[in-house]
Amino acid sequence: MTSIWDASGKNVPCTVIQAGPCVVTQIRTKDKDGYDAIQLAFEDAKEKHITSALKGHFAKAGVSPKRIMTEFTRFEEGHRKTFGEVLTVEIFEEGEYVDVVGTTKGKGFQGVVRRHHFGGVGQSTHGQHNRLRAPGSVGASSYPSRVFKGIRMAGQMGNKQRKVLNLEIVKIIPEKNLLLIKGSVPGAKGSYLKVERWS
Repeated sequence: MTSIWDASGKNVPCTVIQAGPCVVTQIRTKDKDGYDAIQLAFEDAKEKHITSALKGHFAKAGVSPKRIMTEFTRFEEGHRKTFGEVLTVEIFEEGEYVDVVGTTKGKGFQGVVRRHHFGGVGQSTHGQHNRLRAPGSVGASSYPSRVFKGIRMAGQMGNKQRKVLNLEIVKIIPEKNLLLIKGSVPGAKGSYLKVERWS
């Protein structure tokens, strides 16, 4: 993240996102595929890392192999794209709001204190020897003789797809295909994001 100064002199924290150039590699239609969508590809990849099927897919679009492909199923009728078209950050406007989809940072296997903010068994008193960060009781006795689904326990934390809504685009740098979006977005530095335009 970084920060910039707006016109009123206020310091605005923002995230820098490289959003392009993206190539339209496929256009799905309701007649042929059962739904309407636009497939975009981003970032050049080496030939040796691409399967033969994908090589043919990119060759049909007339572009070099790409690393990332994703589909956008919601778009305005007047903004349909053509096959092989290159999209840059110029499709966005400063001041408009977008949704950003990404995969959160993975935290690994975590206990209930870190994962669910439990206080631990008995805090630090009541004679607890080595149970300070334990979850405590998780179920009843003879009935129902099982643990209900959804009980908060230790387990995998993070590494999930999340969407942050209504983030403002505060600045666009078209020569470098950069978007400066107000606030934070899901994921670690260098991770891939999906920016959905709703204006």
